[in-house]
Amino acid sequence: MIIDTHVHIWNLERSAYDWLKAAPDLLNKNYNLEDLEEPRLAASVAGGIVVQADNTLDDTALMIEAAVKYDWIKGIVGWLPLLNPAKTDQMLQSVLSGEKYFKGVRHLIHDEPDDQWLLQDAVIESLQLLSARQLPYDVVGVKTTHIQTALEVAGKVPGLRMVFDHLNQPPIQAGERFGEWGRLMKAAALHPQFYCKISGLGTTAGKENFTAEHIKPYVDFVLTEFGPERCFLGGDWPVSLLGGSYVHTWAVYKQVVEELVSDEHTQNRIFSENAIAFYNLNL
Repeated sequence: MIIDTHVHIWNLERSAYDWLKAAPDLLNKNYNLEDLEEPRLAASVAGGIVVQADNTLDDTALMIEAAVKYDWIKGIVGWLPLLNPAKTDQMLQSVLSGEKYFKGVRHLIHDEPDDQWLLQDAVIESLQLLSARQLPYDVVGVKTTHIQTALEVAGKVPGLRMVFDHLNQPPIQAGERFGEWGRLMKAAALHPQFYCKISGLGTTAGKENFTAEHIKPYVDFVLTEFGPERCFLGGDWPVSLLGGSYVHTWAVYKQVVEELVSDEHTQNRIFSENAIAFYNLNL
């Protein structure tokens, strides 16, 4: 069984999606789960998690509507107003009492001008509320300073489980093996609260280099440092279309995992079981 822990949808009439204004034309249109149904089945993906694409409650509402409509969606990673701990607390009480799909939180920190956005006192207070409720946080970093910031968050909120979306952009295109990214990811691996989402590597590597051969060293690195029990997979559709089709994305990830991990039980953990446990999915 394969759980895709990173699916996006967006509706340009429902939210602003400011980042899309500078995105390639391929992405600058509406995407919904109907568009993914055929390739999902072809890729043998059995379950999925929809992840926020805008820092708005409208985006969260859109994702919940999709989860209710499509049985294969098992949860969402939504947005909450982390700069307002009182509002965050209020919303957590409501969503956790009545919304079975709400499984995690994310903020588009890579679009914030301050790389240390997460370290604001109000945000830390909100992250402590997540930790108290056993809700994980998705770290969508693109710079090594984002890893450093996440390490500082770990010191302030030691009970908060966090996952590095897209492995926090390893330096595949730069031709570096690991560099500063590797040094900081090794430091993060020493904290059991950090996990790795093997996702988004098609856009990280670039379409021409999105092959098992090119991404294998970086996947091997995180499997070694974090252990296979703290790694899981995400397709990153439709952003992943910049690196190839959805079916191709999953073919590459499956090939890499199967080449690096011979034990079938451990493969199953990476393909589904770790994701089910991390996001507390009802499966």
